[in-house]
Amino acid sequence: MNRFENILLLGRPAAGKSEFIDCLKRVDENERARIFHIGKFLQVDDFVWIWEKFLEDNMWEESGFERIYSHKEGDNYGLNENAGRLFDFMLARFNKEVKKISEENPNYYESQTLFIEFSRGGENAYAQAFKRLSKEILEKSAILYIKVSYEESWRRNIARYEEKKKHSILAHMATKRVMEAFYKTDDWDAVTKSRSSGYINADGVNVPFVTVLNEPEIKDPVLLSKRYEDAMGALYELFRNRRS
Repeated sequence: MNRFENILLLGRPAAGKSEFIDCLKRVDENERARIFHIGKFLQVDDFVWIWEKFLEDNMWEESGFERIYSHKEGDNYGLNENAGRLFDFMLARFNKEVKKISEENPNYYESQTLFIEFSRGGENAYAQAFKRLSKEILEKSAILYIKVSYEESWRRNIARYEEKKKHSILAHMATKRVMEAFYKTDDWDAVTKSRSSGYINADGVNVPFVTVLNEPEIKDPVLLSKRYEDAMGALYELFRNRRS
């Protein structure tokens, strides 16, 4: 095997996680395996599940009850400040969904990579997340953290929303209230001791990581690909050596 099994794809909202995935999809599968050590892949992203909770809140409201988890600002939804427990719930769902993928296809990791994508913020955000992910996930994982400042995250959040509004009535963005409450700070530098690469010990597992600074923003897919090539090569070496 010369490819990743799980990649934990982390970073603030609008840091560039989706752009990285789109970038990979533009690369021929054989080239992708050679350069990025990723062939075929699937994604699981907890944003989809959190959005489901927001839509359920709409139904509670329509039924005459108060919303449980979220607030609504125009066409956008955001997690309430007292509903951060939903993030821990989503990690439990990752454990369940990833196990389901393995059970339904026992040979999945022989030919494919799984992206597990989420954003977390606050004092113990990622430290807490790694404690709640199953050991089975961690043992197969490498971490790519895409780093942008809070200010840049907010700027891109707005810019992408304005662009999406031109093409879809389903455009959405994180509200300012959510950004301030959950993503103004995170503990990534504390977890990694400000190293740009290395290993994080999580539940007794040495999980390799690489941090990519994604500023200034690059929109050209060729140039964006180059930004990630060296990082993914370095991450794979850490991943391979950890498992040897």
